[in-house]
Amino acid sequence: RYSLFYNRLKNIEENEGGLDKFSKSYKTFGVNQFVDGGIYCKEWAPGAEAVFLAGDFNGWNPFSHPYKKMEYGKWELFIPPGQDGYPPVSHGSKLKVVIRAQNGELLYRISPWARYVVRDEDKVNYDWVHWNPPQSYIHKHPSPKRLKSLRIYESHVGIASPEGKVASYKNFTYNVLPRIKDLGYNCVQLMAIMEHAYYASFGYQVTSFFAASSRYGTPDDLKEMIDVAHSMGITVLLDVVHSHASKNSEDGLNKFDGTDSCFFHSGPKGTHQLWDSRLFDYANWEVLRFLLSNLRMWIEDYRFDGFRFDGVTSMLYHHHGIGTGFSGDYNEYFGLHVDEDALCYLMLANHMINFLHPECITIAEDVSGMPALCRPIAEGGGGFDYRLAMAIPDKWIQIIKELKDEDWNMGNIVHTLTNRRYEEKYIAYAESHDQALVGDKTLAFRLMDAEMYTNMSVLSPLTPVIDRGIQLHKMIRLITHALGGESYLNFMG
Repeated sequence: RYSLFYNRLKNIEENEGGLDKFSKSYKTFGVNQFVDGGIYCKEWAPGAEAVFLAGDFNGWNPFSHPYKKMEYGKWELFIPPGQDGYPPVSHGSKLKVVIRAQNGELLYRISPWARYVVRDEDKVNYDWVHWNPPQSYIHKHPSPKRLKSLRIYESHVGIASPEGKVASYKNFTYNVLPRIKDLGYNCVQLMAIMEHAYYASFGYQVTSFFAASSRYGTPDDLKEMIDVAHSMGITVLLDVVHSHASKNSEDGLNKFDGTDSCFFHSGPKGTHQLWDSRLFDYANWEVLRFLLSNLRMWIEDYRFDGFRFDGVTSMLYHHHGIGTGFSGDYNEYFGLHVDEDALCYLMLANHMINFLHPECITIAEDVSGMPALCRPIAEGGGGFDYRLAMAIPDKWIQIIKELKDEDWNMGNIVHTLTNRRYEEKYIAYAESHDQALVGDKTLAFRLMDAEMYTNMSVLSPLTPVIDRGIQLHKMIRLITHALGGESYLNFMG
């Protein structure tokens, strides 16, 4: 595993002028403006016959701005500045990449590198909007020092308000952050920031990887939110989804160049059976460029302090963890069923973050318990700082569902809370969005159910159900916090 990582890294160093340059590709790919006002456009579309740029700037003429073909399936276009250095594509105007597929069909696509996509109320699909404000938000506060122990408040901007609407970054900045600070948390983990067309997927079916979700506000609103969190000494983590991508093609990555591969494996290997989404080809050079640059953009542009990698189990194995129970036997973790390319990508990602931004934190959401995932890469490990203790919430649900109070087995509870890989750091939690949102119930509702609606007020008499529920709720959290790991997470609300 280490030699695979080492060879791939050496390959990048030799052919791309180093990992730093390779992972900074977000500054050249997509549509970027030069200092003199000229626009440089670059795309990777190996299956395309021809590529053009169309938009408000050229009256949506699909053929007036053709890209020039380069080697390795890349295409580039330079549009010189207008008079007085005025940029040819203005801020806020709409764009599309026009791809002529091998069968002659014209496809209108959003660039995979698009920084801002917006959906008009009367439309189904998202539009790519050129985001280049004359004055971008400037961060005023330094990032907090790297924390020894995290107290994470896992949150979703859209549901962070009592109103019956999608809440905004501004609402989170002014109404939620002060509460998080008051409650004693030192870290916020944000879900559903990477743009996703389907709101109910909670951000796990990403359509635009480089765009901050526009349903909560502008990119500058998000930058301000992170800056204000930093001013309070709060570390901000991004829930990053590099395990799969939405299969939308009109406003997603799927079939970008008219073929069924491009960023993904072709055929059945490129589709996740349960999630109905596309799976990245982690052996592909340009996919590595895309994903590594994506991580860097979120750190450098938005000033995120680290990542929680979603769906790591799905990445690590060719079977994606589907229909597999992990007992802890080493044969389950070492063998031909492990996707070495995906593991190698995760090692590269952690190496890059550690090398360029050593203050950043990475967390793995892995239910399988892959050994050494949170050990240094030099030891042959995965390089993550923490992993989520995913067995703990399942244990609490099982106990509450199946056992009477007097049958709770303390030995079994303590074993589950302390059963972790030697010298790897864990984040303990009693419940996260997995338990609270996905067609499930929170712990409080499991314990108190219907009486939550009627008997939670100090004005009504205390019932045995509420009395027991609140006490168990507090004790469950206390023992999870105390024994479960090196850090702690709680889901908002």
